[in-house]
Amino acid sequence: MIKKIGVVSRYDKHEALEMVEKIIARFREEVDIFLSPRTAEHLENKYPCIPIDTMREEGVELIISVGGDGTVLRTISKMDDPLPLLPINMGTLGFLVDVKPEEAMEAIADVLQGFTCTERSRLAVQLNEDYLPCATNELVLITSRPAKILSFSVCVDESQIDEMRADGVVIATPTGSTAYAMSAGGPIIDPRVDATLIVPLAPFKLSARPWVVPGGSKIRLTMTMPEKEAVIVLDGQHTYHIHEHDVITLTRARNPACFVKMPIDGFYEKVKNKLA
Repeated sequence: MIKKIGVVSRYDKHEALEMVEKIIARFREEVDIFLSPRTAEHLENKYPCIPIDTMREEGVELIISVGGDGTVLRTISKMDDPLPLLPINMGTLGFLVDVKPEEAMEAIADVLQGFTCTERSRLAVQLNEDYLPCATNELVLITSRPAKILSFSVCVDESQIDEMRADGVVIATPTGSTAYAMSAGGPIIDPRVDATLIVPLAPFKLSARPWVVPGGSKIRLTMTMPEKEAVIVLDGQHTYHIHEHDVITLTRARNPACFVKMPIDGFYEKVKNKLA
């Protein structure tokens, strides 16, 4: 039996904040409910709050995310050791969110009695000597100036697999294979597969193709062209500027993301229904 939960929502959507208040009204007699500070702020600080990155330390056992995929990714990125997440879809496509608004109360009631989790691997990201937030979907290296090509090398476990001239590259987990990587021409990977995906963006040679490498690989990107500024974007949430000779290193994160397992359509059905 769950005793303490956290709730995070989109800030800019009235329906999401309304759903949060419905959750509080329905379940506050059964469990202690704490909002993230931004969600609490948009509800006029009427309810207790805890920063997302300290929720585990405060005894929170489950986070309910009310929004879309962006809300899920932003929430996970704030935690070094992510808590189990139950996402409620208040967005549009919502590939990471399974529970529909009309099913939310019943689903939460069931989960509060106990649940199992599905783990999803994340990418640990290092920029030179600095550690950045982990990525659940992908890291994107892209030019900061439109129509300006980048030059960079890609190494896997100390072996160079390519010296690329391209608009950039996507390094994705299996979870992220259905996001930007897929739109850039990469394959869809079942999240049960232990792999990492490398997808060039508009490469300047025909031989540059997507790579699928072991999930435990160490991937290193090194900028090689002088006076070309680029950016890396993590899960569409965090952006960092990089320059010549900067080195980006990606490995498997120590702590995976955890999603509450729901008795609904599986991965292949989801691909067919949402991406057809």
